[in-house]
Amino acid sequence: MIESVRLHQMRSWVDGTISLTPGTQIFWGENGAGKTTIFNSISGLVPVTTGEISIHGKNVSWPKSYDLAGYGIARTLQGVGLFSGLSVVENVMMGANIESGSNFFKDLFGLSGQAEKKLRRRAEDALAWAGALALADKNPSELTYPETKRVSIARALVLQPSILLLDEPAAGLGQDDIDKFASLLQQLKQRCSIIIVEHHVDFIGQISDQVYVLNFGKVIASGTFDTVKRDPAVLAAYLGTSSQSGNDQLGGS
Repeated sequence: MIESVRLHQMRSWVDGTISLTPGTQIFWGENGAGKTTIFNSISGLVPVTTGEISIHGKNVSWPKSYDLAGYGIARTLQGVGLFSGLSVVENVMMGANIESGSNFFKDLFGLSGQAEKKLRRRAEDALAWAGALALADKNPSELTYPETKRVSIARALVLQPSILLLDEPAAGLGQDDIDKFASLLQQLKQRCSIIIVEHHVDFIGQISDQVYVLNFGKVIASGTFDTVKRDPAVLAAYLGTSSQSGNDQLGGS
């Protein structure tokens, strides 16, 4: 089954038709371009005045935030937001939805042993996929910032989503950690479709299958990274000229 989202002429400060299909899809643009607005529209966090959305090939009403799990969609935020009073694995368990058949708070305090074991196994599997299983028993205060990023992804993966939304996953990371994160995402796209908001150009080049470039709320280019980085509209919008090589200016060597 194709795991996808399609947006048509949405008007929540963003105009355009966007088809998000399997693989890693990137929304790229500077601050204020409309990237996070698209995420928030899909996530039910901002109202959409007009437009259509289809998920997994079916036209649906614009989702509310509490609808996402039912559509198989999980999202991370720019702020990691781990609970300091819980261990890493317990933080990840918090990401599971009610379909797991357990009440987390009962599980946490040992009132439903079998359900707790099942949920913990799911959390540990998610941590393993995120390359963070060794952190399971640590407190969030003991983690480095790159480690907290991995844990936040694990918390989204425990939902077992078909679509994973990542909001600026490379923000605040050094180049070595960005390279490791790119390798992680290449593995994760075997498990689910990934939609990313990002403006770190080299990172986009490493991980993207399809890139949508936004400027002042409009999609001005789409295609592979090699295609959009040479697009005259992209060069004019973000470099002030269309005469220079995109390979020289947008992350090429």
